[in-house]
Amino acid sequence: QVQLVESGGGLVQPGGSLRLSCVASGFTFSTSAMSWYRQAPGKERELVARITSAGGSTNYVDFVKGRFTISRDNARNTVYLQLNSLKPEDTAVYYCLAVRPCSGLVCYTPSWGQGTQVTVSS
Repeated sequence: QVQLVESGGGLVQPGGSLRLSCVASGFTFSTSAMSWYRQAPGKERELVARITSAGGSTNYVDFVKGRFTISRDNARNTVYLQLNSLKPEDTAVYYCLAVRPCSGLVCYTPSWGQGTQVTVSS
């Protein structure tokens, strides 16, 4: 089945940076658009960014635009999220998600991985 393994989170001071990685398997990664979500304590999971299958187009929610960058390396089945100028309100568990994971004619329901914790604190 679809597998997503996030990594790269940690504790960082306000204004700091992190690069999150998500290694995908169980579907054809190179044809799948990918997304990053986050869930802060006591809040619902929210969409952060999306990237098309070839990486030619990206989209961001307004509150991270200019600070976060989504990218991908299809040869490594990996999608990244570069986090810059981090703020305490960015503290959350960050998850990647395939928009519509497919392998040939078979498509699967998107599923969440474990996520990676980002904590922004002084």
